[in-house]
Amino acid sequence: MKIFAYLERIGMMHRMIQRQATGTPEECARRLGVSRTTLYELIDELKLRGAPISYSKTAKTFYYTSPFDVTIICSLKPLTVNEEKKTDGGYYYFPAFFFSGRCRVKFAV
Repeated sequence: MKIFAYLERIGMMHRMIQRQATGTPEECARRLGVSRTTLYELIDELKLRGAPISYSKTAKTFYYTSPFDVTIICSLKPLTVNEEKKTDGGYYYFPAFFFSGRCRVKFAV
């Protein structure tokens, strides 16, 4: 699963659960664009992180049994020259010869 789609689904599911408007598991999965099995995997992932999620058969919705919030922060930015030198994109741990067809020449500055 692509990371941004995954994070978007988690956020969407959280908002639906907060509003107690998920519908049945089948309806919720359809709204999220996933299978019922994947829906339960997402719920299990949230539960592992402390989300108190339950399901009401009478209301036909998932809900939080106590207050809970999900905050997802993802920051993307280009590296400065100094940051690039510092992190080196993993070159220190995975030199070029580990990547077939790629060759990287490193010059000392």
